[in-house]
Amino acid sequence: MGKVTPFLMFDDQLDAAIAFYTSTFPDSRVTNVARTGEDGPINSAEFVVGGQSFMGYNGGSYFKFSEGFSLFVACEDQAEVDRYWEKLVAAGATETACGWIKDPFGLSWQIVPKRFIELIGDRNPAKVKAVMDAMMKMVKLDAAALERAYDSVPGSPS
Repeated sequence: MGKVTPFLMFDDQLDAAIAFYTSTFPDSRVTNVARTGEDGPINSAEFVVGGQSFMGYNGGSYFKFSEGFSLFVACEDQAEVDRYWEKLVAAGATETACGWIKDPFGLSWQIVPKRFIELIGDRNPAKVKAVMDAMMKMVKLDAAALERAYDSVPGSPS
């Protein structure tokens, strides 16, 4: 585990959350668990999701996740965006906007094609604005539609 590790406080669904996360994202695993009693539920855990270490705790209903903290998933292409989006929706996630989706445990995710990041890195502010305007109208990000918005503005790529 690194020096700085996100600590996620769940109501009472830590076991289900880490099972879902580690089965959905590659390079994921549970590294340590502490149970309440010998055969009791998981109380706390250390786990890795997509190569990122986390600590989790079942803290009760007092703590809630908010959109002030989200997990950003950089996807290689639209197929990867679609795959993660579909797995999250099938698990009961709520689609929000602009590539954001809230999983059934209350944690927000940003499922983003890397092409979006490349497009908004352009030096032409009109192209960037066109891409951002297109993204703001989307729920799940559509890389082809973002590319079309980018291409709709004259000017050479950066």
